[in-house]
Amino acid sequence: MEKEQPKYYENVYDVVRLIPSGKFTTYGSIADFLTLGSARMVGWALNQALHLGDVPAHRVVNRKGELSGRMHFSTPTLMQELLEAEGVQVVDHRIVDFDEHYWSPTSLLD
Repeated sequence: MEKEQPKYYENVYDVVRLIPSGKFTTYGSIADFLTLGSARMVGWALNQALHLGDVPAHRVVNRKGELSGRMHFSTPTLMQELLEAEGVQVVDHRIVDFDEHYWSPTSLLD
């Protein structure tokens, strides 16, 4: 029997699905928006979402813009490839022009 996922996983997925193509956000920004208290909780949820196909987990990075979740993708370069295909430049596993491409979940409240 498959273990049921925590309710907050679906909340994380709902926010991640709203990140526009060519943009990214951080684990912490999602955690703060959902009042989860921990960026790691977002990471745990996204690690379980990679097989879903409709959750663009590649658009979530750490607070420094680093592709810290890249090793959880089917290849270590896939996260970068997906971001670059959307026009987000990545150098040394870190997003270039952080401010230009950053999307805040709080924009949903506007």
